[in-house]
Amino acid sequence: MKKILLIAGILSSLLSSAQDEKIKNLRSESDRKISKNANDTIPKKWRTGGLYSLNLAQGTLSNWAAGGEDFSLALNSLLSLYAFYKKDKHSWDNTFDFNLGYVKTTSLGSRKNDDRFDLLSKYGYAISPKLNIAGLFNLRSQFFKGYTYSDTGRTYASTFLAPGYILLGIGLDYKPAKDLSIFLSPVTARWVIVRDTALANKGLYGVTPGKKTNLEFGAFATINYMKEFNKVLTYKGRLDLFSNYRHNPQNVDLYMTNALSAKISKVLSATWGLDLIYDDDVRLFGKNKTSAGLQVKSLVGIGLLVKL
Repeated sequence: MKKILLIAGILSSLLSSAQDEKIKNLRSESDRKISKNANDTIPKKWRTGGLYSLNLAQGTLSNWAAGGEDFSLALNSLLSLYAFYKKDKHSWDNTFDFNLGYVKTTSLGSRKNDDRFDLLSKYGYAISPKLNIAGLFNLRSQFFKGYTYSDTGRTYASTFLAPGYILLGIGLDYKPAKDLSIFLSPVTARWVIVRDTALANKGLYGVTPGKKTNLEFGAFATINYMKEFNKVLTYKGRLDLFSNYRHNPQNVDLYMTNALSAKISKVLSATWGLDLIYDDDVRLFGKNKTSAGLQVKSLVGIGLLVKL
């Protein structure tokens, strides 16, 4: 009996010692710091995103003494996307904007008040922390037919790739801040395309009557600024300047877009867009519709805003 008790005591002591050792090991494992894998700290090569906004305004009048349209409806949308790549000395910036608007009133009928798409792609190789040697490609046009309106009716004026603008440039791209880039090119080729035969025969947008393209050489500059100030306020702006060496280089073409959005709630926002265009070859204005002019478009609205 004494032997049995002795053996039981020895086994109990061994089991207790083993359990204590196991508890110590568990505590040691739990206190040990977890080291990060180096691959988890590699910065992202791509930065992508954008926004989509849709604004709707509708009005109705009946026996309204002050006068006005009996019915009006305006619908405007904007899709703005970006994809930025950065690795070592290589960078590749891409943006795409598509604006489309529609308005209908009792007196004027239905017509579009906005139609534009703009693709900008820029590759850069860094020669200093803030300066790149860069090449730029830009395609700008519209999707649907456009008309100019007068008291006597409407006149067919534009459609897809009529006009269209393709631009290729090589130069320097200066990026003093994350949200700002300034590209300068003294050697830039710009193709003006008027693929519609009826418009090309009129010699519109700077093409020779009967020709559908016109090649221009000149100097080009573009300033792009995109800033998300906070979770509420976002701004995107761009300014393009082009001087045609071959024809009136002193008359610099200007293309400027501004888009400011402020979120009111999770889905609602207030937006303001201001576009300015001056093209010395677009002579559709003035008394005889043969003059160039500054084109201005301003749109303010409240509607849906989705950030991508």
